[in-house]
Amino acid sequence: MTQAPQSRLRIAAISFLNPAPLMWDFEHDPLQSELALRYQIGRMVPAECADRLAAGAADIGLVPIAALATNPGLRILPGCVIASKGRVRSLLLVRRASQSLREVRSVAADTASRATLAYARILFRHWGNPSAAFRPAAANLDAMLERADAAVLIGDPALLALEESADRFQRTGEELVYHDLAAEWHTLTGLPFVSAVWCIARGGPLVESISADFIQSRDHGLQNIDALAAEWSRRIPLQKADIRAYLTTNIHYILDGECIAGMKVFFRMAAEAGVLPEYHFTL
Repeated sequence: MTQAPQSRLRIAAISFLNPAPLMWDFEHDPLQSELALRYQIGRMVPAECADRLAAGAADIGLVPIAALATNPGLRILPGCVIASKGRVRSLLLVRRASQSLREVRSVAADTASRATLAYARILFRHWGNPSAAFRPAAANLDAMLERADAAVLIGDPALLALEESADRFQRTGEELVYHDLAAEWHTLTGLPFVSAVWCIARGGPLVESISADFIQSRDHGLQNIDALAAEWSRRIPLQKADIRAYLTTNIHYILDGECIAGMKVFFRMAAEAGVLPEYHFTL
């Protein structure tokens, strides 16, 4: 058996559904075995990806864009992104219908993605409620709403909460409002909600030597959405059609000019709101 070399690059990947197309070649033949000789994959939540990369425990990471402002030693790997140009379904602010956005005093926040929390803080400022207190919480909607006026959910827990919203109302009788944060951001700015990008540490591996692998994997993933929908319908309780729609309609994977413009506006507004330190974004 061929042994993988010890010099494999360590990838900090996200364990949610949304990056599945980006990971296609790393998880499927015919290229999986070849890439395994050069890359070693670990799976975790987005915030942990940023921590691993900043600490030198990973060479490449799919990190929330907020990490760029707090870890200036990170460099974006061109080509790929996790973004949304409208409604995304997997980034939610959930509040009680009896309480307006201005009246929300506390938000139980899933801390899996720091970028989503930064966007939420910017939006609360826009909604005229900059003093809402964010409290870290596990991603369980019922428990979150027991301790706070509203909740922020991301990734698969958000998708499932939205899917189960009708059942929850029948079970509790409590009317909730589900704000899609990407749609709210697009309404405010007219730009994409950019969640995460592949990053490397400055002074790490050469971008040119690895970016082609990641772009090719993304392209192959987008060509195999039906296969991914079938795979993931066995992992999470969503229908194949819903997963396919999510991966093709709700998530955008190409780091284009519109996404770059969205990132620049995000960093500017985050600094103005005191959410993140000032950061001048460049590729």
